[in-house]
Amino acid sequence: MNIFLAGATGSMGQKVVHLLADKPGYDITGILTTKTDVNPSEYNLSDDVNVFNSLDAIEGDYDVWIDFTQPNVVFDNVKYAIEHHISPIVGTSGLSEDQKHELISLADGENVNGLIAANFGLSAVLLMQFAQQAAKYFSDVEVIEMHHEDKTDSPSGTAIHTVDMMSETKQVDNINQEDEPARGMYYKGVPVHAVRLPGYVAHEQVLFGGPGEALTIRQDSFDRESFMQGVWVALEKLPELHGLVDGLENIL
Repeated sequence: MNIFLAGATGSMGQKVVHLLADKPGYDITGILTTKTDVNPSEYNLSDDVNVFNSLDAIEGDYDVWIDFTQPNVVFDNVKYAIEHHISPIVGTSGLSEDQKHELISLADGENVNGLIAANFGLSAVLLMQFAQQAAKYFSDVEVIEMHHEDKTDSPSGTAIHTVDMMSETKQVDNINQEDEPARGMYYKGVPVHAVRLPGYVAHEQVLFGGPGEALTIRQDSFDRESFMQGVWVALEKLPELHGLVDGLENIL
């Protein structure tokens, strides 16, 4: 597979470069980066990789588009990939539900397979599944997500996806939003608290409360390397997918 890596010079992009370095049959042949005058070897890339700074400049044939960029550009990136029949694997958070629906519809029309994942960490995916089960029995819940200080979107895509999955199981019944302005951002009635501090990577807690008891589900990603197992699963499962799938849990 010829891989196009958007965000190749960033922290997550470099983890993908490392992941694919010893995988035969997976070659990074094109990258998209905001950095100018990039020397590919400085980023552990082949000297003959195609380097682009804008979508309009992209040339070449690619099979897979892996995106670890920023929330303000991810929609245009993925739309470009689908329109050019490149299968997207998207790890950038910040896509709205309307944007996801538009991309899924576009992928169906273009007969393109791919994956959007709020989180590629297996512990995070399991947390979401456990929380979905617990929501059947606890109607009161809050979410706390903690990330590094450079994460630009809040709440995180993982937290949003967690609430989406819980709401499929049971409609939560939280406190009156208008009476509690400092409770965090409400999403589908659930207070979601975002922490951005140095020293953190990616962490989430889902707290359920009931009469006389409480349940806390927590996951911690201490190193970005933890996300690469999910990326590899997505690459392996890509030929089996039908359309643009939302959520890593749907292909495990």
